[in-house]
Amino acid sequence: RPGYAAELRIDAIAAGGAGVAREGGLVVFTPRTAPGDRVRALVTPAGRLAHGLLQEVLEPSPERVAPPCPHYVRDRCGGCQLQHLAYQAQGAAKRRLVRDALARIGRRSAVDVEPVTPSPAEWRYRRKLTLALRRRGRGWIAGLHAHDDPDAVFALEDCPITDARVVAVWRDVLAAAAWLPEDAAALRGAVRLLAPADAGVPASATFVLEGGRRWGAAERFFAEVPALAALWWAAEGRDPRLLHDRRGDAEPGASFVQVNPAVAALLADAVVDAALAHAPRTLVDAYAGAGDVALRLAGHGVRVTAIELDRDAAQRSAGLLPRAAESWAVRVEARPAAALPADGVVVNPPRGGLHERVTALLDAAAGAGAAPRALLYVSCNPATLARDLARLPAWQVRRVRPFDMFPQTAHVETLVELVPVDGAPPAPVAAPGAAPRSHPPESPA
Repeated sequence: RPGYAAELRIDAIAAGGAGVAREGGLVVFTPRTAPGDRVRALVTPAGRLAHGLLQEVLEPSPERVAPPCPHYVRDRCGGCQLQHLAYQAQGAAKRRLVRDALARIGRRSAVDVEPVTPSPAEWRYRRKLTLALRRRGRGWIAGLHAHDDPDAVFALEDCPITDARVVAVWRDVLAAAAWLPEDAAALRGAVRLLAPADAGVPASATFVLEGGRRWGAAERFFAEVPALAALWWAAEGRDPRLLHDRRGDAEPGASFVQVNPAVAALLADAVVDAALAHAPRTLVDAYAGAGDVALRLAGHGVRVTAIELDRDAAQRSAGLLPRAAESWAVRVEARPAAALPADGVVVNPPRGGLHERVTALLDAAAGAGAAPRALLYVSCNPATLARDLARLPAWQVRRVRPFDMFPQTAHVETLVELVPVDGAPPAPVAAPGAAPRSHPPESPA
């Protein structure tokens, strides 16, 4: 029965933020609903699943609140998914998301998931905002997509989860939009705030523009937006390249920014504490970014190998780490065995998770009794985290700690501490004074 109306009782929140209900043998996913809601929705079946389009809240859940952002209701903004949930309820939903993924995908049903570490700020925490740019007549708009229409873009007036200084820079970007690439009708841009400005000093930011093939007025655009300290451009089909820069040498490349610095600091503290609890003499920090965690561990006397594909970030890491440490600008999966053996491993992969070569190596090492003492996995995607844990049967989960890096959204960061299964001896300790390698045996093509 395509497109029929039904009353639904919402049981939980699914990955992506939609409410979950069961109706007529179908599992129905309905965005903008809360656990405990009784709603009327237009249900469209798709196999054993169905999509629900909310029509009316018949009986609101005690966890439902009025979303404070007008775009959330008026424009059906897809940037947030959980503004209609009280903040404590958001944490409970994210904890369940992690627990369900580990049980259903990771086959780790006995694992306890700790309560979500909340963000000190529920609003105005984001230091980076990526928007779609569209020509409208002779001008441009910058905005986000509707959650139920990914092709539609509405003009953003404000974003209450984003630092107001970032929003102000975006307004300056739009004021200079006449100098954007002349051959493009659709672009994508990202503003990120640099270190907090001193009182009375305007904040500075960087801007990454994607799209277009000709940008003869890039220098004029940069001059027209004085808040920008650096400008990157990723022309159509090409990687980003730095066009203009007045930052100095303190900042890493365009790819690295702590969207929520307060929670990022809490997460980094947890990673460092968990690693040091295993008393490592050597440690591999894979997907190391700009090397902040590696630098902290090196400060405790750990000999660190930091691996990061982004060459700018790897170069910054190499310049900060002590001489006994190493910084490799390679893909982690290119030569995963090159950095082992080590007493500890930290992995912080992108949303796609670990390459199967990496999980195969780590699991084989544990099975052969040559595993690191601990594996610390930082994940931004519960589904790929769970998949990777299913590929690591020789490792047991000791602790699972979710962090609310992105309040008002369905995203959650998770730190998992793993140790070899009982009976597997720890990895051998490196000989004192062993000479470190200055570069990996082989770099990827």
